[in-house]
Amino acid sequence: MRLTYREALRLGLKEVLATHKNSFLIGEDVGAYGGTYAVSKDFLAEFGSERIIDAPLSEVGFTGIGIGAAMGGMKPIVEIMTVNFALLAFDQIINSAAIVNFMSGGQISLPLVIRMTSGGGRQLAAQHSNSFEGWLAHIPGLKILTPATVEDARFMLGYAIKENSPVLLIEHALLFNQSAECRENISDFTPYKAQIKKPGKDLTLITYGGMLPRCLKASDEMEKKGREIEVIDLRSLRPLDDETIFTSLRKTHRVLIVDEGWRSGSLSAEISARIMESCFYDLDAPVQRLCRKEVPIPYARHLEEAIIPQIADIVLKLEEMFK
Repeated sequence: MRLTYREALRLGLKEVLATHKNSFLIGEDVGAYGGTYAVSKDFLAEFGSERIIDAPLSEVGFTGIGIGAAMGGMKPIVEIMTVNFALLAFDQIINSAAIVNFMSGGQISLPLVIRMTSGGGRQLAAQHSNSFEGWLAHIPGLKILTPATVEDARFMLGYAIKENSPVLLIEHALLFNQSAECRENISDFTPYKAQIKKPGKDLTLITYGGMLPRCLKASDEMEKKGREIEVIDLRSLRPLDDETIFTSLRKTHRVLIVDEGWRSGSLSAEISARIMESCFYDLDAPVQRLCRKEVPIPYARHLEEAIIPQIADIVLKLEEMFK
């Protein structure tokens, strides 16, 4: 069946709530309003106010409620509107959720899922357009999933809710209206395995989230120029699937990482370091990175587009790497 990314998220969330009676959704505007992106529309009427909970504007508060409920054996789904607002809950996420299993000597598990959107491109300016998933991927004890396809949007939540550790599901805001065919069931679904979305032999292009569609289009443009670009969707930022990355680069011998986060201290830097440590002699050229410019995101459309990697920027960088 054909679904939009939004419809896929909605189906996945509804299935989890129907299947796991000890699960509930909590966040700002998730109930009466139906969710920031209408993912939980009409859920309040279907599941009731004890399971679809409209929280006050206090990310640190309702994230803490989710953590406490998970400690008590429930399976909460916390929705934070955007990764920008997750900063207000970092103390709860990092100093509580990520470490409680370790600090309790394994006695306390934390089956918690936190959903949030990420990324720019919607003219929402500097406080609503960030990509902090690379920061969160730095933290031991967390698992970070970034659905970039309709099928991942459909099935990742159902997988994550079965974990006994906190999982952050980071959805890109520009993907919500994209549509694609979606299977009704995937028996061997695992989100921690990176996927080769387009095979190639000349260069490995590594990305995730909202940059995946742009990288695929850039790969198509390079194909017209006689270059076969292999595109990898990471899907999981922690843990990273090193095996898929290393296997691909040992075939292509060139790597470009496209990351919507800032370049300094970025996820792309971590991937680059791992490649250099493990596969240095398999490379024909230095690993290259394409990230957003290191300034706050401006409001003006043309400036925002200049800051965030576009298809033309990716194509230009790929062409440079073959010179």
